[in-house]
Amino acid sequence: EADVSDSQQARVQAQFGASAAAYVTSAGHAAGPDLEWLLAWGRKRGAARVLDIATGGGHTALAFSRFTESVVAMDVTLPMLEAARRFTAREGAAVRFVGGDVETLPFRDAAFGTVTCRIAAHHFPALLPALRQVARVLRAGGTFLIQDILGHDDQDAAAFIREVERRRDPSHVRAYRQVEWTAFLRAAGLTVLDETVMSKVRPWDEWTTRMRMTPEARADLERFVLAAPAHCREAFDFRIEGARIVSFTDRMLLLRADRD
Repeated sequence: EADVSDSQQARVQAQFGASAAAYVTSAGHAAGPDLEWLLAWGRKRGAARVLDIATGGGHTALAFSRFTESVVAMDVTLPMLEAARRFTAREGAAVRFVGGDVETLPFRDAAFGTVTCRIAAHHFPALLPALRQVARVLRAGGTFLIQDILGHDDQDAAAFIREVERRRDPSHVRAYRQVEWTAFLRAAGLTVLDETVMSKVRPWDEWTTRMRMTPEARADLERFVLAAPAHCREAFDFRIEGARIVSFTDRMLLLRADRD
């Protein structure tokens, strides 16, 4: 299992080290109703110490720092961490950055009132070990705020979009269905208290460019999408004009879960 985690960590570092600057400037990560929803939950809890795991470009940590006394942002990819550090410093935010892996969080037990994880869990080698670490570093009654791609209930549609995601980003593991999230959280000692689902349109050019796909890889991916069964494309509202892919739509799952 350690080998699986290590190889996945290497894939994530290779994929996102080169894309760090693009994630800092990504409009979809920087703002939107999804982030606002998490912030509203976070403001209600009013934790003094917040940890943002797999921080990416640092946007969630930055947003929480506007009303939180202490924010720590963690990521396994050091170039991403450096890009996020520079970004939040330019914004005048006091965020502390720490390198680390979600399966071995480098913090003491019960260190945080809130932990956040936004649009990242689909990269984790496995969900339960990470959630157990989150529960460990949360104080009793603390809150975990999650946003991630929602797995599709239809098996064919789920397999199709997973292949699309992995061709674009080899570090993609899988998106989980709502029932899976609830069960894994429960097993880690976290109880879902609030949830919502939002649609997020992915403009194709921006989505593929951000991952620095080669023209050949992108052309192969587009051929794969266009050749797929229509019901698979329709499940994600792929917009196609002529033979050109314009966009598709993800569903995002947002959860608030409290530590027992």
